[in-house]
Amino acid sequence: MKPIEQPWILAGYRLFAHEGPKGLTVEGLARVVGKSKSSFYHHFADLEVFTELLLRYHLNQVHRIAEQERQCQNVIPDLVNLLLTVKENLLFDRQLRIHRTIPAFKQCFDKSTGAVGEAISGIFADMLGLAHNSALTRMVLMLSLENFYLQLTPETLTYDWLVGYMHELQAMVRAFQANDRQQSILYGSV
Repeated sequence: MKPIEQPWILAGYRLFAHEGPKGLTVEGLARVVGKSKSSFYHHFADLEVFTELLLRYHLNQVHRIAEQERQCQNVIPDLVNLLLTVKENLLFDRQLRIHRTIPAFKQCFDKSTGAVGEAISGIFADMLGLAHNSALTRMVLMLSLENFYLQLTPETLTYDWLVGYMHELQAMVRAFQANDRQQSILYGSV
């Protein structure tokens, strides 16, 4: 991104994160940046080009965050605290998920969740007690991310909510494991 484009991209990022694609209007962007609409068209041919740059910017952000996620030693509190510092990025991903019927948004969302999944799968597996089963870890992670974005709002994105969400995931996996052990006892190991 060129330095002169930065205010536009940052404004678009915030608008998209909170309002989705309907927030991306030339008028709204110009108002937030404090420039004229013609200034927008001077830097970007149209909203489609701008949106492509915005998605590219998001993926760069995601890869930067994924590197930070890899450095986390555990989910609570390390990953949770990191997530609280990147709220806008999470809300941007949420909008991509909501509007994934748009092919470019789906592609960006898939790349984003793939990068996140790869970055946190190790500590996620440890948290859930699934370090011995990477395939199951990946499935639970993808399902929990889907559910995470369904529940995510600017208001719910708090430390307590994130910790509670992680505890719910742990409880769910423990319940499945207990049920599996019970089935093995009742029916014998297959």
